[in-house]
Amino acid sequence: MQLKKHIPNAITCCNLLSGAAALVLTLRYDEPQWAACCVVLAAVFDFFDGLVARALGVSSPIGKDLDSLADVISFGLAPSVLVWSALEAVAPGNPYSYGVFILAPFAALRLAKFNNDTRQTTSFRGLPVPSNALFWLGMSPAVAGMAALLGVELTIALYLLLSLALSFLMVSELPMFSFKLKPAPLRSLWPQLTLIVVSLAAILALGWLGCSVAIACYLLLSLFAPHEG
Repeated sequence: MQLKKHIPNAITCCNLLSGAAALVLTLRYDEPQWAACCVVLAAVFDFFDGLVARALGVSSPIGKDLDSLADVISFGLAPSVLVWSALEAVAPGNPYSYGVFILAPFAALRLAKFNNDTRQTTSFRGLPVPSNALFWLGMSPAVAGMAALLGVELTIALYLLLSLALSFLMVSELPMFSFKLKPAPLRSLWPQLTLIVVSLAAILALGWLGCSVAIACYLLLSLFAPHEG
């Protein structure tokens, strides 16, 4: 029994370690592709820690807080560093590039709100922080192409605006569906099924940019999906 209660927390720690690895791969080794893979791995661990905790019946306040602490690193700080690094590559030393780090504190604020909001049991209020991270996995490698197309200044301005938009969405009251499903007719799961199909098609067709398309689709579908509360 003592060992069982530590299994979900161990999975959460793997989430945190994956986020830390993403930071090292970005800042020390300049390997954004592998860093992005680590963020995806962190998202996998983040999905399964809660699932395992509920399956084992060992959910706890400590586990919930630990999950949020890990998420700040993996889905707040790590994607911020990825985007900043990509902007730094096309505009070395530009001070405005640091504006993308606004994502990290807003991710922390969103998680603090989530931990104290009893409405977010089977759905969300505001953009979940893993979704924020996945969006930037697609937008980070697009920086060079954007800079070639729009110019460096406009590219930085665009990414700052996107950072502000995603920060706002994380702490907004926008109802968003989740994959924390309860027994329901298959037809009521159309938003989840549609998102899965669109995400797979977008990623297969566009690579990392497909992650950004998937999150944009998630936002649009959430506007039409049924919600509780």
